[in-house]
Amino acid sequence: MDEESHARLSSRPPPFGSYAQPVDTVRWGIIGVGDVTEAKSGPGFQHAQRSELVAVMRRDGAKAADYARRHDVPRWYDDAEALLGDPDVDAVYIATPPDSHRDYAVRALEAGKPVYVEKPMARTTRECEEMLAAAERARLPLFVAYYRRSMPRFATVKELLDGGAIGQVHAFRVENFRPTPAVGEQVPWRLRPGISGGGHFVDLASHTLDLLDHLLGPVTQVHGHALNISGISQAEDTVSGTFQVGSAVVGTGLWCYAADEDRDLVEIIGTEGSLRFSSFGQEPLRLRTGAGVREIEAPYPATVQQPLIQAVVDELTGVGASPSTGASAIRTARVVDALLAEYRTEYGLTFR
Repeated sequence: MDEESHARLSSRPPPFGSYAQPVDTVRWGIIGVGDVTEAKSGPGFQHAQRSELVAVMRRDGAKAADYARRHDVPRWYDDAEALLGDPDVDAVYIATPPDSHRDYAVRALEAGKPVYVEKPMARTTRECEEMLAAAERARLPLFVAYYRRSMPRFATVKELLDGGAIGQVHAFRVENFRPTPAVGEQVPWRLRPGISGGGHFVDLASHTLDLLDHLLGPVTQVHGHALNISGISQAEDTVSGTFQVGSAVVGTGLWCYAADEDRDLVEIIGTEGSLRFSSFGQEPLRLRTGAGVREIEAPYPATVQQPLIQAVVDELTGVGASPSTGASAIRTARVVDALLAEYRTEYGLTFR
């Protein structure tokens, strides 16, 4: 489903639950109440306007019950079908690891519930395509938690770029380094490609790649190479890439998660200056022009996903639109797949 199709579907009154017209409040259910839902996302569904969190599900019923108690959620389940069948749940947030995103999203859409799914959208482009096809069949919107698209920090970046603060953009570079993570007897799921789709590159770099899509436009050409330096799992830990956006912007990226330092840099270069910022930090933006260097404060919100959650609720209640959809997120999946294609073949990594 392309952008035009998504716009066509989401422009109609949201036909979810038992409602024929937009509702005043979206009642959410969460599938998978793990760590990400504790502070980054879960409270956002309770604090957003016209939004309520009414049910949560986790296969471990005791943990689901504990989450519901601690967060004042009325109901909990240990079975996804029970939550999907709850008539008081209007829309579903899927916060499980990526290997189950496709399955839960399709089931939720078939149950008549719009979906907001964690990033990455799925492990591969093919799985993303199946999710979009299910949304098309159900005539329901599908949203993805690339929440940087709505964060005030990066809204400021976009305003500067769109306003011509550095002239015409013609290049960018990305660097993201972290030391090799300590791994015990059990390799974390984020480093197990069968579950996550890859390693920290898939988990972290997808945020930056999606943000660049939002800031500069879709990537039109991409070439890359991936290696496994640390050997702590089958996941890639060092990736390089070259990019072209449209016909006039080129870029490079280097991601190393087996380094001896932490580094987090995005630099966008224009004809009249440059703009530097980090994807994961909160230090000021650094704008360089002929007038000198200016630092611009751009902190995170208390609940980082809340601005995007609000945008999703706005779309579902007919008063706005979300900047992050399945149609935009699949472009990031295609870029990730292109960068890792040779690596996955070399290591025999296949996905259903």
